[in-house]
Amino acid sequence: MQEPLYLALDQGGQSTRAVLFDPSGTAVARARVTVGQSTPDGIVVEQDAEELVRSLHDVIAQLVQIVGTEARMRIAAAGLATQRSSTVCWDTRTGAALSPVLSWQDRRAITLTSTYEDRAPLIAKRTGLRLSPHYGAPKMRWCLDHLPAVKAAFKAGHLAMGPLASFLAFRLLTPRALIADPANAARTLLWGRERQDWDPELLDVFGIPWETLPSCTPTCHPFGALPAGGAFVPLTILTGDQAAALYGEGVPRTDTIYINIGTGAFLQRPLERGPTDPGRLLWSPATRGAGPDLDVLEGTVNGAGAALAWGRQTLAYADLAGDCDRLLADRDPRPLFLNAVGGLGSPYWRADAPVRFEGDGTRAAKAAAIIESVVFLVQENIEALCAMAGPCAAVVVTGGLAASDGLCQALANLSGIEVRRPAEHEATVRGLAFLAAGRPGDWRTGTGDIFLAAADEPLRERHARWRALMPSSIDG
Repeated sequence: MQEPLYLALDQGGQSTRAVLFDPSGTAVARARVTVGQSTPDGIVVEQDAEELVRSLHDVIAQLVQIVGTEARMRIAAAGLATQRSSTVCWDTRTGAALSPVLSWQDRRAITLTSTYEDRAPLIAKRTGLRLSPHYGAPKMRWCLDHLPAVKAAFKAGHLAMGPLASFLAFRLLTPRALIADPANAARTLLWGRERQDWDPELLDVFGIPWETLPSCTPTCHPFGALPAGGAFVPLTILTGDQAAALYGEGVPRTDTIYINIGTGAFLQRPLERGPTDPGRLLWSPATRGAGPDLDVLEGTVNGAGAALAWGRQTLAYADLAGDCDRLLADRDPRPLFLNAVGGLGSPYWRADAPVRFEGDGTRAAKAAAIIESVVFLVQENIEALCAMAGPCAAVVVTGGLAASDGLCQALANLSGIEVRRPAEHEATVRGLAFLAAGRPGDWRTGTGDIFLAAADEPLRERHARWRALMPSSIDG
């Protein structure tokens, strides 16, 4: 009997990917479709919901064509991950989207969010998160207030609102399912950490009707069947991209900080049980019902790949990301970049902080400063995570920007902690497959790369100056 295969679907900001894995964690086949994203003013960041649905059908079809009928019939289970905090409204009768996908980066509800400031302590206590326009509830409220189609559907009794994962599951699965997993539901600011369900008081704060929301489920659950080349594959894992990424190398360790650096940089410190008060960090449920429950302390950097994209456009530097290593190796004087691209996340928390350079330099020097600012923001969060949960033994980096040796080495030098980069940089799809396969004990990890801390006084000096300037950046 031939071994089963596991399908991992990762719907992201720039692309939708499908990867097929064997039970040991070896990728058998891959497919990818590029998706669009509209950012007209740096505040509004949205995607076409129907395009995302099509992209998932397309990558599944491509993968089936690559592997053939025999392999398709061996796909035992599938997992789907999406960007947390991305939010959609849709019609429960037809499944048609009634709003664009409001990306996790979208801050159109920033003014609305400020009206809830007096409830921020309650929100933090119930959710483990901070009041922010990046999260789902302010976006849902904005849609109810501003989009006629959403208002009409609510009045007629056939409106659904919720995480992008819920919308995609509704459109893809047979039978149709109106569901929300913990990792995505928690990012709405409506999911109570004690209740493990929608919190009535939080719904009341934001004026979100319970009947418009999906039903809360575990991470691992028989959600329904995905169409795949004339057959159907059971979807058994539904989660957020960062939660899946934790499991890319198998069961995560509590003495390790996991960093996934893509559009944003997300730092996670696994905990068997999260703290009552995460302070300047966040608490998030990683998984429920997929083995022992796992929580994480989390830090968020909004401007990672997004900051490089900002620099690519602002500096007219087409291959800024590709030149990371060369730029970081250049020892010429460089300015400091006060990186608030997408708003400042942890531990500063200012959605409206300005973006600016301190000092001048060549285009290359400014580009290097942008890259270095990502390292600085990540370091601020590493220090906060270690202060809250104790020293860590290693840092594991994955995601697109982890491909830069220079960035990984700078992070090791600044933190003084060993940085490990797995052989497979894209942890989300591997984590999905690991969970869908039932957490196999012989999951292949590969050797990867290790970056040991080295003395770098110029880097430490620039970080100290950058840190001293951050309060003035926050104050505008």
